[in-house]
Amino acid sequence: MFYAEIRHADSMLPYRDFGADSSGAYHRSILATVPDAMIVIDAAGDILSFSAAAATMFGYREAELVGQNVRLLMPGPDRDRHDAYMQRYLETGEAHIIGIGRITTARRRDGSNFPIELAIGDAETPGGRVFTGFIRDLTERQATERRLQDLQGELTHISRISAMGSLASALAHELNQPLTAIASYMEGARSLLKSPPDPETLEMIDDALAEAAAQSLRAGEIVRRLRDFIARGESEKRVASLRQLVAEAAALALIGTGPAVIDVETHLDATADAVLVDRIQIQQVLLNLIRNAVEALARRPRRRLEVTSRAGPAGQVTVTVADSGAGIAPEIAVHLFEPFRTSKADGMGLGLSISRTIVEAHGGRLWQQASDLGGAAFCFTLPLAEDAIDDG
Repeated sequence: MFYAEIRHADSMLPYRDFGADSSGAYHRSILATVPDAMIVIDAAGDILSFSAAAATMFGYREAELVGQNVRLLMPGPDRDRHDAYMQRYLETGEAHIIGIGRITTARRRDGSNFPIELAIGDAETPGGRVFTGFIRDLTERQATERRLQDLQGELTHISRISAMGSLASALAHELNQPLTAIASYMEGARSLLKSPPDPETLEMIDDALAEAAAQSLRAGEIVRRLRDFIARGESEKRVASLRQLVAEAAALALIGTGPAVIDVETHLDATADAVLVDRIQIQQVLLNLIRNAVEALARRPRRRLEVTSRAGPAGQVTVTVADSGAGIAPEIAVHLFEPFRTSKADGMGLGLSISRTIVEAHGGRLWQQASDLGGAAFCFTLPLAEDAIDDG
């Protein structure tokens, strides 16, 4: 968590004066009143100071955490990798994200994860090198954004219903002529079959059936053109960081999970981070898959969710969202990506269908398989970009 953004900031107040009483009082005043959570750690990752806002946010008192390693406040895999990342920065001075905040995930005392925005500064002090992390809880902000998105979704839904009504009317008009012609030709053929079979009658029947077949093809062409028109939606594809897409989608998906403790881990291939995608669409795919995994873990004693990626052939990367849920029954799996087919009581059965359409529009594919964690795994491929992502 703290290795994500490290920037030199001598003008910030990350240090703790261990000798001057006035400076110590000044420092304590800052810790008591700073609105965002503020945590100061030393070069070993041990906590030196823990603000009042941080205590409220994480559920710990400062006295409980001073001297403890800051990784206690992180979920996996950051928890296991933090010390190594800190050491690498101290040895090389190489920062991954400079001058901007990073959206990531933190862990409360009760074990629940929540989304945060994190910024970090470092400074040399008489007591040694220290790092100050400023943390903002995004739960409420993202909940507000979700409410706005829900409202926008409702308006979009109404608009789509209206559009579907117009589309259905237009489609009915377009299909009415060939279907009427098919009915007429078939009825004519039936009438001719009641007459004694002679060469002229048989020829007329053959002509009627041929015309009916031609009109059937015409009706199919109308439907095909309509599907092509719908599938040809415009999308703006740009080079994006897959790691950032996953981090932001995971943070948003964990909103509203309540006190349930879900161990979320990410293992992303650093050599396959730059992807050429429509950012919003692919985040929607990730959001759908991660939310489905979270719902699958609702009543499970072991709640693990894992997002992985690996470089594949033909300039693609494979992303997998796996869970330790109950898995998917075979009779459900065969209809998994069909629209309006769902096992959820309040679901529409469109999430996976839309996700597959988005992935296929990016030249990839989406499929489901058994997870090594014991539940279900959803995999999809994306095109890699030729240009690398510049994080700092």
